[in-house]
Amino acid sequence: MKYKLAEDVKPQVTLLIIATIITIALWFIPFADYLVYPIRLFVTFIHEGSHALASLLTGGSVQSLTVASDGSGVVQALSGNWLSVLVTSSAGYLGTTAFGVALLVLIRRAFSARVVLMTAAAFVGIMTVVFGFLAPVWNVFSADVSFGSVAFTVASGVLLTAGLLAIARYGSAKWANFTVAFLAVQCVLNSLLDLKTLFFINAPFVGSHIHTDAANMAAATGLPAIAWVFIWIGISVLMISIGMRVYAVSKQKGQHDLPFEGNP
Repeated sequence: MKYKLAEDVKPQVTLLIIATIITIALWFIPFADYLVYPIRLFVTFIHEGSHALASLLTGGSVQSLTVASDGSGVVQALSGNWLSVLVTSSAGYLGTTAFGVALLVLIRRAFSARVVLMTAAAFVGIMTVVFGFLAPVWNVFSADVSFGSVAFTVASGVLLTAGLLAIARYGSAKWANFTVAFLAVQCVLNSLLDLKTLFFINAPFVGSHIHTDAANMAAATGLPAIAWVFIWIGISVLMISIGMRVYAVSKQKGQHDLPFEGNP
């Protein structure tokens, strides 16, 4: 089966390449972290929001969702069963990758970039209000969160929601498209970078004492945390590969799969 780059997607691919180059270039510029700080917080909201949704969908409950000023985040959830622990612990990294891939696919399927941005804003806003504010207030005596962490989560969530809505409402079509492409790249690359960090944390004799999602999986299954890191990396790479194929290529007409095609 031969594939080629679809003609109608070439301008979008160019935009995606530009977004990727900018993202990678920022890694090597001193203090550039400050330039993409809001994006880092956005990715954290997606990561922690994925945990929260996974817990609810598998019968668990969420006591709080907090995002810290250093870009890290924590979801305190009560899981009612073994499956809930597995799905909830895996949802952060895989959910972030899936979100980034979904942004690419939505644009490819001719969804309006403005609508995609408003949807992303709605997600961050709901996570902020429901799990970042209402949940810790409701579970004030059981959730281990401070007033400062709740305040920062709410403030950052509100500002991110407002920013995404402002771009969707007032930005040009080109800026809206670029923002979606940039968010997609950030979600995908940050997820992979976080998995790389998780790999080193869970490497033997390095940081295995640090509590992580992979440690939760190890405790629930008996499979070493480092093994779960490899599993998540494999699934993430597979999702990205499928998403990029859906986004960028089209099947050549007139091509057919034949058994033993390379043999006489």
